[in-house]
Amino acid sequence: MSVRKVVVTGATGRTGSLVFRKLRQCPDKFEVVGVARSEAKFQELFGSTQGCFVGSISDRLTLKPAFEGCQALVILTSAVPKMKSPPQPGERPEFVFEPGGIPEEVDWIGQKNQIDLAKEVGINQIVLVGSMGGTNPNHILNSIGNGNILIWKRKAEEYLINSGIDYTIIRAGGLLDQPGGKRELVVGKDDTLLTTPPNGIPTSIPREDVAELVVQALREPTARNKAFDVISKPEDDPTATITANFSALFAQTTSGL
Repeated sequence: MSVRKVVVTGATGRTGSLVFRKLRQCPDKFEVVGVARSEAKFQELFGSTQGCFVGSISDRLTLKPAFEGCQALVILTSAVPKMKSPPQPGERPEFVFEPGGIPEEVDWIGQKNQIDLAKEVGINQIVLVGSMGGTNPNHILNSIGNGNILIWKRKAEEYLINSGIDYTIIRAGGLLDQPGGKRELVVGKDDTLLTTPPNGIPTSIPREDVAELVVQALREPTARNKAFDVISKPEDDPTATITANFSALFAQTTSGL
């Protein structure tokens, strides 16, 4: 099998950096390039600027050099809220989005730009990492900074599904900064894992497991044209079996929103 060239956007993010590292550890399968807003941040994370392209998802021209010649795209860009100021005792913190970083611009227009450019340059597979909760317009995440972040993410997911490019949409539960490869992963659809999680397990998943799902989605044919929610059983769950067969896991998932 020939080496596939993959471009990762959001490569300096907390999950994006894990994906970039995992792909770079498989040089016999992938040649990886990363899109970042800061070359200095890329250098800090990876020890060099090899494979780094500085670009903005709001400007397709800055992305094009990174996308050209690639067969696959991994989208890991997302709007990130900032705390307005430390809350007073007994008050909830307030969050805002920086100018140019609101969910409509990042999670809708920015992702649409990436999908359109991927189609233009001939990329034939896109893996998009999103979030659970998109079926509920009143989800608390939509109220943060009045950004409606899950609504815009869902709009981009629908656009990807209708683009004609092979897709895998991974809607992760709450992200944990814990080791991956130690849990059983559980997939679902339409946020049923949020409303009725099996055996009441937490609706969360380690970032490293999400990153591994991305890599496996690029490798496994059963991941093509699938969209799904995913959480993990606790590491100490006596009923759990560590997920190792990703082809079988993807086979449990379905296409469409």
